[in-house]
Order: sequence, then C-alpha cells, then structure tokens
Amino acid sequence: MLFIIARIIPGDPARMSLGPRAPQFAVDELRREMHLDKSLPVQYLYWARGVLQGDFGKSINTKRPVSTDIKEFFPATLELVLFSGIFLIILSVLLGLLAAKYHDSLVDNLVRGLSYIGIAIPAFALAILLLLLFGYVWQVIPVLGRLSSGVDEPLHITGLFTFDSLITGNFTTFFNALAHLILPALALATGPLFQEARLLRASLVDNMGKEYISVATGYGLPSHVIMTKYLLRPSFIPVVSVMGMDLAALMGNAFLVEKIFNWPGISRYGMNALLNKDLNAISAVFLIFGAIFLLVNIIVDIIVASLDPRIRLGARS
Repeated sequence: MLFIIARIIPGDPARMSLGPRAPQFAVDELRREMHLDKSLPVQYLYWARGVLQGDFGKSINTKRPVSTDIKEFFPATLELVLFSGIFLIILSVLLGLLAAKYHDSLVDNLVRGLSYIGIAIPAFALAILLLLLFGYVWQVIPVLGRLSSGVDEPLHITGLFTFDSLITGNFTTFFNALAHLILPALALATGPLFQEARLLRASLVDNMGKEYISVATGYGLPSHVIMTKYLLRPSFIPVVSVMGMDLAALMGNAFLVEKIFNWPGISRYGMNALLNKDLNAISAVFLIFGAIFLLVNIIVDIIVASLDPRIRLGARS
C-alpha cells in the first residue's frame, strides 16, 4: 500500500528532482536509474528487495541514501517524542487525579474546562502561540533548533543530545538542549494529555462507585491507600490503551511542530519528501511510523495484561 500510494501522487519525481529546466535526456536517465520506466510490479520487486536488505534507495531531495538521512533525522524526533511523552504521562495523571479527587467541585470544573480548550487547540496553533510568546515577547527560553548558536553538539552516541551530553558529562550542552525541548514537546503533548486527563478522571470517578471501594472505605482504610492500592490500577487500564496510541501518533503528528520550531526531525523530513515526491524517502518514513505503531501496540498489550489479571487468566485458560 505504501508503495502504491507513493507512486499515485501527482508529479514526475525525476522531473521534480532535476528541475523544470533540465534536459529531457537527463530526466529519462534518472527515470531509468529509479526504475520508473518499468511496470509497477517490476518497480515493486526492486523496491521490496531493497527494503528487505535495509536499502531504501537514494533520496532525490537530499541526494544521499535514505538510510543515512534516517540515521541523522530520526534521533531528533525520537528525543522530542520521548520528552513529549514525559509531559503527557506526568501532567495527564496529575490533572486526572486532581479532577477525580475533587470531582463536581470548582477544581474539577476548572480542569475539565482547560481540557476542552487544550483538546480543541491544534498542536501547530499552540506551537505558533508559544513561539510568539517565548521567542519575541518574553524571550526567556530558546525556541528554534536543537541547540543555541555557539553551543557545541555532544559526541554522537545515541543521537539524542540530552542523553549524549549526560553520558559525556557535558552539562552545558545538556541544559541548553533541554531548554530547546520544552516548548516543542509541550506543544506536541498538550492535546493528548488533556484527553488522557479527562479519560482518567472519568475512569476514577466510575470506579469510586464500585462495591469493593465502598467495602474498603467501610473498613476505614485511609483515602490515599484506597487510591493507590485499589483505585488507580483498574482505572489506568482504558487510559493506557489510549495513551499508548497517542504516544505512537506523536511521531507522525510532529511534522508541523518541527517545521515551526525548526526542529531537524524525521517528521519534517517526511513532509518535505511528500512535497517533493521523494518516493524512497516517503516509503521509508511511513514504514518506520508503522513499525513504531506495531511496537507500541505490543507494549500496551503487555502493560494492560499486567494491570488486569482477568486478561492474563483468560489467556492461560
């Protein structure tokens, strides 16, 4: 499907790569190199053979092997998504717990009102707002790129600047890279975190009315024990499923945020590949996103099974 979709997008990738003034013989030569002069089944065989060998071909946009581009751009998006996930998990749990503990109160109504606003605002609109506020009005935090000018990149070990600078003991680069992550990570995580907060609040309030909670309350157990030992675990089950999919979706949803904050990630690379009909890059990027969704699905199933013994017992029986 990826192969077919990438090739039915209007436009000749060979002509787009060489430009409108390139002679036709050069365009025809590039089409032969890319096997575009052959039938779709034959093109697919060439493409599939290369993918199975880890060779995604050459990018017509960067003029480099796509695998080299992925190694360069993927760590930046992975780092952004990891920090967005930290914001998402911590803030959604805190807001959900706060709203559930004081449900039907002013605090609950305030959290729910903020949730409606947070879900309704697109990530790119929030990114522009944060860019204007912190880049031009207050100027208290860096807004563009991964590092400020004059700050050296850390030794590349994982490609994640924060982790690599910590490993090598370069704390100046670490704090600078961390400061650059705050705004794009917050813009990317805001919508999903409010959605998870509302879902956790609803799940907690629903479980508060269950008989086992009433029994635990009747025995005089402290409220914090009831919350942490008996209420949180079953309430997290629906939240984990949605949160896992949202975390995986952050990778693909990051392209506009990366564009606004000039973040050199794989999502922005994929968007440029779409605009330039870079067939090999398009296929590689979407294959990576698909693999991430599959991996996250497996992890979510494992976590849900650990939270809910009924799933484990059902599987064993």
